[in-house]
Amino acid sequence: MRKVVVTGLGVISPLGNDIATFWDSLLEGRSGAGPITKFDASAYPVRFACEVKNFDPYNWLEKKEVRRTDPFVWYSVASAQQALEDAGLTRIDESLKDRFGVVWASGIGGIITYMNEVAQWGKDPSYRFNPLFIPKVIIDTAAGYISIRYGLRGPNYATVSACASSAHAIIDGTLLVRAGYADVVLVGGSEAPICPVGIAGFAAMKALSERNDDPQTASRPYDRDRDGFVMGEGAGAIVLESYEHAKARGAKIYAEVAGVGMNADAYHITAPHPEGEQAAKVMQMAMKDAGINPEDVDYINAHGTSTPLGDVAELKAIKKAFGEHAFRLNISSTKSMMGHLLGAAGVVESIVCILSVVHDVIPPTINHFNDDPEIDPKFNLTFWKPVRKRVRYALNNSFGFGGHNATIIFKKFEE
Repeated sequence: MRKVVVTGLGVISPLGNDIATFWDSLLEGRSGAGPITKFDASAYPVRFACEVKNFDPYNWLEKKEVRRTDPFVWYSVASAQQALEDAGLTRIDESLKDRFGVVWASGIGGIITYMNEVAQWGKDPSYRFNPLFIPKVIIDTAAGYISIRYGLRGPNYATVSACASSAHAIIDGTLLVRAGYADVVLVGGSEAPICPVGIAGFAAMKALSERNDDPQTASRPYDRDRDGFVMGEGAGAIVLESYEHAKARGAKIYAEVAGVGMNADAYHITAPHPEGEQAAKVMQMAMKDAGINPEDVDYINAHGTSTPLGDVAELKAIKKAFGEHAFRLNISSTKSMMGHLLGAAGVVESIVCILSVVHDVIPPTINHFNDDPEIDPKFNLTFWKPVRKRVRYALNNSFGFGGHNATIIFKKFEE
């Protein structure tokens, strides 16, 4: 089985539109939340989100391309270009293009385009839909667009599993390289859901925090008074490569993808299993795949959405999977700062794990004010300040509506 390593990273996020700014923001404990500026949200029960800031699509795409694509594709192109440049793969040999894949995720895809077109049709049933309506909306457009842009002719498709979508993209990319279907796979996810339909839809199911008077403290995982997640947007991209291929071209290597796991709760369409049964098993599956023991894991970047049910269920799962070591390792939820990026969450939070392994720093969980009596106080939830410690293995959890569970373990790279 071939070893899979990470050689490039890219990000567009509420905390910065490049890796350095993003990482600094996390370590400084900044919140990316604020009042919604993309539309007039004054009539909505939720009037804030974690928006991407200072992003100009014309810095990444031609005018014609911007018109022909949805914002979730804009973010995908920007993060993908960053990752390829970081990996030293801006000029790709023809011989490699047949062995270079793209697996790109989104939970919702072109919801802004969908909303705008249907709104026009609702006003006038004779409205002529944009001929590019379907390509702008469907989720696989991002993978196809990146493939065409760079001439990448290897395996190419999208993964869709709600909030686990881009974690599944990373897992699929890893398996493709391991099995020899590709030498390099660009994996990632992008989401642009901050629009009336996106906000109103999630608000209607009571998934979002309604702390409109204080957006920056609204995402408060593990806090007694948490009341839902904060909507985020953005994209993340990771270049996965076989170790042999990376070494042969002298690539910089960030980390190794040590283990992966995926399963399903088979319990409820939106709620997690209250005891975290399958969530525990998916972490154990990833550790078995990595060939490690629970004691080897130093950091868990939790799914940690700031929902009343989800946070408790995941911690129960961690306790089941790790035993007493669950109280010795560090856990944090970076959603407390960047919000929930839905289909892009898994990849952006995997980037957090990779950077944690590289720099031996664990970013904090911010916005903790009151202990939850349902949460065991022995957990080390890394509140408020980053922790400097050696991180050899970092584990990322992603759980999606539908009961989709995905876990990825990253290992410090050693020759």
